[in-house]
Amino acid sequence: MTSPTTPQPGRPVVLEAAPRGLWPTLIGAVMALLAPMFGFLVGTSLGPGSGGTAISPIHLGLFLGVVLGGCGVLLAAVGGRRLYRTHREQQGAREDQE
Repeated sequence: MTSPTTPQPGRPVVLEAAPRGLWPTLIGAVMALLAPMFGFLVGTSLGPGSGGTAISPIHLGLFLGVVLGGCGVLLAAVGGRRLYRTHREQQGAREDQE
């Protein structure tokens, strides 16, 4: 029987960090896809509003969702650029080693 301090036999696990820019790209893409839908959902849950307002809550919610979706697109683009630059730097470092 093995003691709790000795490691179990098997394949060793090697953890590698995610490349720079991966998380902003993923979060921005999800945000760009879901923000307009949630904006419309919030606007429709607030109802049509009173008749005297210049803009209805549905339009306001959708507008805010589109603005947040645009921020998501911007975040995804910046993350994609960072991801591309990281990939190019790693590729250049590999070529320098050869």
